[in-house]
Amino acid sequence: MIHGETVHSPLPMDLPWWMPDHFVFFGVLYIVLGVIGVALAVTVLQSLRDAKKADH
Repeated sequence: MIHGETVHSPLPMDLPWWMPDHFVFFGVLYIVLGVIGVALAVTVLQSLRDAKKADH
């Protein structure tokens, strides 16, 4: 990737991780998306568990 060239894909294998600005931005982005995904999964699993308890 040439300096100043734009990123055409947000996939991890297509990113120039050697550029500090890309590393910080996409690193934080993927961490935040991971936290949101885990929280959503926990919420769904707890809802399913509570629904099974309430349905006797």
